[in-house]
Amino acid sequence: MRAACLISMVLAVGCDGAAMSVADAGPGGDAAVGLMVLGSGTHAASSVEVVEIVTAADHLRGPSDVAFNPSQDHELWVTERGGDGVAIVFNAGAAGQRVEHRSSSGATHFLASPSALAFDDSGTLATIHDIDTQTQGADGTPADFMGPTLWPADATLFDGGHGSHLDMLHDSPSGAGIAWDTGNAFWVYDGFHHAIAHYDFRMPHEPGGTDHMDGVIQRWVGGDMGYFPHVASHMELDHTTGLLYVADTRNARVVRLDTNTGVAGAMIGPDYDGGPMMAMTSAPLTILIDGAIAGLDQPSGLALRAGVLYITDHSRDTIHAYDLTGQEIDWIDLSSALSPGSIGGIELDVEGRIYVTDTVQGRIVRVAPRR
Repeated sequence: MRAACLISMVLAVGCDGAAMSVADAGPGGDAAVGLMVLGSGTHAASSVEVVEIVTAADHLRGPSDVAFNPSQDHELWVTERGGDGVAIVFNAGAAGQRVEHRSSSGATHFLASPSALAFDDSGTLATIHDIDTQTQGADGTPADFMGPTLWPADATLFDGGHGSHLDMLHDSPSGAGIAWDTGNAFWVYDGFHHAIAHYDFRMPHEPGGTDHMDGVIQRWVGGDMGYFPHVASHMELDHTTGLLYVADTRNARVVRLDTNTGVAGAMIGPDYDGGPMMAMTSAPLTILIDGAIAGLDQPSGLALRAGVLYITDHSRDTIHAYDLTGQEIDWIDLSSALSPGSIGGIELDVEGRIYVTDTVQGRIVRVAPRR
């Protein structure tokens, strides 16, 4: 059986990528429609398998986001907002699992209060940081000298500090989310400017270098986004369509940006890196899911898999699934398994199981269909 179809069996998503309904006979023969990984329409945590993968004993420091390294099987990376670092979970959920924390000299700037991470397809990743205070000392760079950092995705090279960072660009303090675009370019949720920013690192400097002049920064839909301090607003790019899906936590909505559009406008600043910085205009931002109507209070974590958007609600400790037209497929209430207001980043493995961060108890929890 092809891997894509194996995933589809777990998620109840067709092998052609289209969302499908699952009907399971319930009490009295009633049909519950939904996704198996979310309990097949029961909305109850008791209908699925909820397992601690990383526990409080592993000393995660404010986990905010989680992602699997696409080049390494079962290697789970977790941003630690409370520790200026990243935890790497080797053999996640399998025999021999171990957790290593990476944070070294310079992490208080290059990996300060990370809210999210995103891998590309060529061996690097980028982190974004939810902080708008000075990170290099009172006599160093100003408070808004923050932005995304580029790193090697090889765990043997990544140290979480100045020595292994491959590049950094600066104009998005209070960064709340990040998604890979193409090459060394990433989309960033810019909380400081209430915008979505595009950062292209172009050619990275050597590990630990300082030359950022070839980077290109664009600011899209400036002023149109909300910002909720210390709650991540995650984002995912659909590479087949160029549509960027974004959880706007403050405004209780999920929006969609058409990245195929946009016209370069005025140059903007402050330009800390020396490369071109510009505002983008004429890019449509549409509301895909209005939380006031759909019942989402604080959409935070967001993952895209086979035509389904998985969204966590930070305040309610729920996970919701929507198709790409904004129609809800299913949802599940995990408040009995998580601390109040603790759910954040979300990720799916190759088998279609869901991993979420528990920011309060410092855990990673896996949600899967009951066997």
